[in-house]
Amino acid sequence: MQFIEALKLRSKLFFLFILITLGLISVGIMGTTYVNSMKKNMDSLYFGSLVPVTELNDIIQTYHIGLADTIYKASRLELSTDETIFAIENALKEIEKRWSSYMSHFKRDDEMEYISYTDMEIRTTNRYFLKVLNAVKSGKDISNLSINTLEKQVSNIHYVIQKLINYEVRVAQYERKKFLDTYRHTMLQIGVVLSLIIFGILVVLMYVFRSIQDDHSKLELAAKKLKLANKKLENASYTDTLTTLHNRRYFNFVYERELKRAKRNKTYITFMMLDIDYFKQYNDTYGHVEGDFALKSVAKVLKDRLKRPSDYVFRLGGEEFGILLSETDESSSAKLARDICDAVRFREIKHENSQVSEFLTISIGVVCCVADEALNDEILISRADEMLYVAKESGRDRYIITSNVSSAKAKIVA
Repeated sequence: MQFIEALKLRSKLFFLFILITLGLISVGIMGTTYVNSMKKNMDSLYFGSLVPVTELNDIIQTYHIGLADTIYKASRLELSTDETIFAIENALKEIEKRWSSYMSHFKRDDEMEYISYTDMEIRTTNRYFLKVLNAVKSGKDISNLSINTLEKQVSNIHYVIQKLINYEVRVAQYERKKFLDTYRHTMLQIGVVLSLIIFGILVVLMYVFRSIQDDHSKLELAAKKLKLANKKLENASYTDTLTTLHNRRYFNFVYERELKRAKRNKTYITFMMLDIDYFKQYNDTYGHVEGDFALKSVAKVLKDRLKRPSDYVFRLGGEEFGILLSETDESSSAKLARDICDAVRFREIKHENSQVSEFLTISIGVVCCVADEALNDEILISRADEMLYVAKESGRDRYIITSNVSSAKAKIVA
């Protein structure tokens, strides 16, 4: 086993994979061979004996009930001519169908001679009943039909077919004994071989796992470092680098999760869409450095006002921000929006080219409602966008709130 110790971890795992694969293939081949053997025996037992016995019994019953009883009743005028013809024709068709089905099954060479004899007897008997059928069709009176001849025909064919049934039963008993012997022998072989395979695999696996365990501590250390790096990378991928708020990517993730939770609990959910008023003019006037400062200032206001674990603040892009709140009713949402507008204005960031104030201001579109299953996933975003548009059209430096997500009924608040 020294060569295992010399292998690298990847090689050890590959060796382990090959070992298990070979073991499974070996088990699979043995299992397939056994199943095929089992199928062959079952097929011989079932299709060679059980189904034919049923078919032969059906033929006997048809001769007795479908033909003999029908002719008895017809001779005593208990059946009409049409009923008699119909019954005899159906019975002969059923016998032909059952016999053809029986003949289609697997037959051994040693039984073909008697089957040929039985086939001849069936055809002879059927010719007798065809003569009776033709007599009925031609309108002849069959009341004087020889009952002795009829019974002789039926008894003879019954005897012939019954002998065939007895043969099939003996074959079934023989096949069952043969099958059980094969089954026991095969199970013993499989048990021995599988035990050897499993024992061999376990011995080798013990050495492989022991070797892998030696590398485990190194892997753990590497995994911890990787986890830390992934955490940092994940935070970076979900964070806006300028404002350190959550970015649009994280919004898409959180929005779907929080909306589902609100629907499940049937609680309030609020979404606010914020936009800095006349931000393009601000950038044109003061430059992009001051523009970045203004964005960070608005972000700080949002961080200071929204500190609950269930409060989420996002920079959605450019000068546009988003706020997602859970379990906050319309009154509380409106108060929070008003406080945010006031807090941004009170920072007194100069904005000479603003048409609403000498200081930097924001406009907010707010949607607040109780979530249910009927709430469309996109309606909060689209309705908040509509409310933001209304806020801008209404003079800016204000928020517009609605609780109706089916139609735009909004409260306009300066």
